[in-house]
Amino acid sequence: MFQGDPYEIQIIDDAAKRFEQANPGTTVELINTPHDAYNEKFGSAASSNSLADIVELDAPFLSNYVWSGYLQPISGLVDQALIDDMTPSNISQGTYLPDGKLYAIGLTDSTVALYGSRKQLEALKIRIPKSVADAWTRDEFEAALKTLADSGVKWPIDLFRAYGTKTEWITYAYEPILVSMGCDVIDRKTWKAAGTLDGKTCVDAATLLQTWVKNNWVVPASAGQNQFYAEGRPAGLAWGGHWFYAEANAKMGDDVVVMPLPKFGQKNASPNGTWIYAISKTASDPALAGKFLSFMLNDPAYRDAYKAHSGFPGLKSFAAASPLYADKGAMAVAFEQATASAVPRPPHPGYPTITLAFQVAMANIFDGADAQTEFTKAAKKIDDDVVDNGGYSPFGQ
Repeated sequence: MFQGDPYEIQIIDDAAKRFEQANPGTTVELINTPHDAYNEKFGSAASSNSLADIVELDAPFLSNYVWSGYLQPISGLVDQALIDDMTPSNISQGTYLPDGKLYAIGLTDSTVALYGSRKQLEALKIRIPKSVADAWTRDEFEAALKTLADSGVKWPIDLFRAYGTKTEWITYAYEPILVSMGCDVIDRKTWKAAGTLDGKTCVDAATLLQTWVKNNWVVPASAGQNQFYAEGRPAGLAWGGHWFYAEANAKMGDDVVVMPLPKFGQKNASPNGTWIYAISKTASDPALAGKFLSFMLNDPAYRDAYKAHSGFPGLKSFAAASPLYADKGAMAVAFEQATASAVPRPPHPGYPTITLAFQVAMANIFDGADAQTEFTKAAKKIDDDVVDNGGYSPFGQ
């Protein structure tokens, strides 16, 4: 069971056919599920005890799925050479904290970077940071937005509000701003949201984003996606995922410059985590499931397709074969974030409630609602869910 863009559907289908040819008598049934409905479909399959043998999942949901008893450890099932090849951030996204075991693996990880036009930034004398340590401060970032606006750019930045609330984008892309400023959507030691999400620092962070919208600096959701490289370049900067580089480069060529996310407070922060593969606890033949998963992740054509779409390396061998992310490569600073500033979304069983509450609150704040009011409501929803589930033991103990 998996989701993905058209090219991913094709390469998974091709890998399955090659596996069947290499293993006569084995049939791989593929269940392609739309991205926006995936978690709902996963829940339905789990409830009816009909999960596929291999399931794709978004990394921050792993804790919920393991805690709920849906997955089994993959060590001993997936080739050990692949596990040894995983980057630290890939291991982090596939590990369940309470038992420290690895439950999922993928070829890739992810990040969000800041994209700009080198020609435009240089013409406006806006400094181009070249490393995480060199990232813009909050003041520099806002000064850049103002300079772009004053120069006649329609929208200084595209935050991709058009992705909406049916994806992980809001939590994935904007939580690092809170973390950089010194707060978070939940306290990661007590696993309580009240006093953290609804505290002054987080409210100030949300109000900051709201101010950008009020200043008409942010591409509105109604304008759709990809205003950064649209005709006339109506957006000066783009707060986009690593996958955005391939799209922008196809339109703008070498004029696209990739920069680290700004340092809004005392620390740098960027997201990580992506869609990874696990083996369900109800798998009829776990060893065969692990064999196919190993085959697919090692498949040269599978890897080449992700390389062509600027896939963010989650395996060291894949990174070595991806010059885009190598030293001096166009996406080198994005790959640097994986070790210098990456902060995973809260690895907690209550994450489905955490992310939904935060998404709804941020969407309302973008639309003009009071940040304190929205975050207070969101913190209560999160903490009520924790209480309703007995504290999600062994978390918070």
